[in-house]
Amino acid sequence: MAGNGRAEAWTSTLRAQQSAMDLGADLGPADPSAYTARKEIPEPMPTDRHGPARIIAMANQKGGVGKTTTTINLGAALAEYGRKVLLVDFDPQGALSVGLGVNPHNLDLSVYNLLMQDDVTAEDVIIKTDVAGLHLMPANIDLSAAEIQLVNEVAREMALARVLKTVRKEYDYILIDCQPSLGLLAINALTVAHGVLIPLECEFFSLRGVALLLDTIDKVRERLNFDLELEGILATMYDSRTTHCRQVLQRVVEAFGDKVYQTVITKTVKFPESTVAGAPITSLDPASSGARNYRQLAREVIAAEAARR
Repeated sequence: MAGNGRAEAWTSTLRAQQSAMDLGADLGPADPSAYTARKEIPEPMPTDRHGPARIIAMANQKGGVGKTTTTINLGAALAEYGRKVLLVDFDPQGALSVGLGVNPHNLDLSVYNLLMQDDVTAEDVIIKTDVAGLHLMPANIDLSAAEIQLVNEVAREMALARVLKTVRKEYDYILIDCQPSLGLLAINALTVAHGVLIPLECEFFSLRGVALLLDTIDKVRERLNFDLELEGILATMYDSRTTHCRQVLQRVVEAFGDKVYQTVITKTVKFPESTVAGAPITSLDPASSGARNYRQLAREVIAAEAARR
């Protein structure tokens, strides 16, 4: 894929530049919009009709890049704009569930039961969150067993597609929080998804993983899900004080162009605090920069969906 080649070239070029870089020379603007801004992002139109949902997989096999944070806060921001949203925790660590105040150890039913038991329905598993219009399909460590048990199943890559088919018409967006790997669970998410949103930490080694993920997306598109597309690349953990972050963001935009969201998620202590509180940052601190970032991202996602129709 062209993006794969660009990513490899990017890492080679940046490594050479890093070794000879004068930290005080040619420092780009601190404002991330200087790198990503292209056009005005419209305010979403109100809607009184819901579904069928656009399914977006949050994927990156590198951990700690903001997948779960993005799933929670993008989902909450979309719900603020009147969209019905289902968040699917598809990581056995259950971080998405914890981030919404659910204790994974106390779950009677989870997405694992939905995948493996015919007598369990989506309605049995889905939990309403404290945010209006935002629902959760929780997970816990049981889900790790599904990856082993599904190996011998017919159409094992379609297991998640089967269970989401029954609820897709009720939601506007279904966001799947994938585990940081490219195993069978991640393939299930990519097989059911319409698009893949890649959170990319503004750090040198992050793009190495993106090259591999883009290759996997290509293979899934060719063999399992012909309609799968790259939803976008979201720059996260941006710290305007560091030369490194500015340079990485600039290079990412050069490599992927319009596929990089105009929204850049800036680093803030409010994100860890919201995780501890078990609430989205849009609820915990509505006026914070993080909340504003995710509302802007929600507007971008809604605008992109409107442009497809």
